[in-house]
Amino acid sequence: LGCEFSNNEIISYLERINVPYQTLEDSNLFEKLSQILDEGKVIGWFNGAMEFGPRALGGRSIIGDPRNPKMQNVMNMKIKFRESFRPFAPSVLEEDVEKQFEMNTQSPYMLFVAPVKKELCIPMTNQEQNLFGIDKLNILRSSLPAITHIDFSSRIQTVNKEKNHRYYKLIKAFKKRTGCPTIVNTSFNVRGEPIVCTPQDAYRC
Repeated sequence: LGCEFSNNEIISYLERINVPYQTLEDSNLFEKLSQILDEGKVIGWFNGAMEFGPRALGGRSIIGDPRNPKMQNVMNMKIKFRESFRPFAPSVLEEDVEKQFEMNTQSPYMLFVAPVKKELCIPMTNQEQNLFGIDKLNILRSSLPAITHIDFSSRIQTVNKEKNHRYYKLIKAFKKRTGCPTIVNTSFNVRGEPIVCTPQDAYRC
């Protein structure tokens, strides 16, 4: 619903500040991005119209691999500059939401919370149950540790092919490569700043 920028506007800005860039056709782009995510790297995703509302929804998002046990810590400490234990939210293909979460409804605006599927959860041992504070928070709770809260829940965004087609294609490519239909999605900003709006904001961030 928010403002958007053409490829020409973005390229013009990058050339004006003299930074290297590469353009790819979608068929190559999504394959490349899924490889980058699978390698444990983080991507700043700036695409289409900006979100209007309380959540990043795949227009101005920082994305990562939810299976990576280091992802939560890396994104919190190195990018968001906040407490390392804070979990992130998942974006999941709409048709696959029931395979990973105890939920069978759409959640396009990331406003619903549901438990992670039991078969994906890792039960805590008695020893782990007796831990306290940060030690207990650092225990792996599921095969999707970056998006699993301490109570085994997640705040979920379902992604629809028609309504958010390029973000959908990105997650679909990640699923094709890894078998996982879910990625980490947090807002494209650092602590203390609003979500990025323009190409200038995104590059600076």
